[in-house]
Amino acid sequence: MKSLRAPSRRAVLACCALALSGCAGLPPVAPATVVHSGRFSLQTRSGEHKDSATGRFSLAVRADSMTLNLETPLGTTLARIDSGADGATLRATGDDGHVREVRGPDAEALAESALGWTLPLSGLSDWIDGRPAPGRPARVSEDDGVTQIEQSGWTIRVLERIDANDAASPPRRLNFERPESDRAPGLTLRLVLDQPNARDAARY
Repeated sequence: MKSLRAPSRRAVLACCALALSGCAGLPPVAPATVVHSGRFSLQTRSGEHKDSATGRFSLAVRADSMTLNLETPLGTTLARIDSGADGATLRATGDDGHVREVRGPDAEALAESALGWTLPLSGLSDWIDGRPAPGRPARVSEDDGVTQIEQSGWTIRVLERIDANDAASPPRRLNFERPESDRAPGLTLRLVLDQPNARDAARY
């Protein structure tokens, strides 16, 4: 797959909207079983160089697939990533108003190949609920009320729950971290959920 990396890595998420190639018009999203929404902040690190971005997200989870939407703080769509058994698709709207599209074998590989950095997508539908993804090795620990999951190269920390007195309560704040490697920059992603586990997903 042709690399779509921005040489300066400036405006981390904006590169999605400027550097992809493809079609016009986002297709509709199938109804979801669970929808998470909230705010995100993202920082990448490559040596001494750092980039950051903030905005809003929504994650629609279905039985065999998921859709992640990333938006600017003003609500403009930056990118949409659809992931399922048949692979992953990354779509974004360019300055000309047309939607650009790239495809890959899975969501994390697609992000790394197309953007030069990856996102915690391989287990996100489980991690965002504060549990490890099934079928893969994982290390789970608790330290002073903070749940930590180490899995698939990611460290996920549940920093706050909706009900601070209930260890089974859905997460409110999460931190995802992956160290820098020869292949990709290090990444820290922070999520603050404002409507976790919403059951009415029609508006997504």
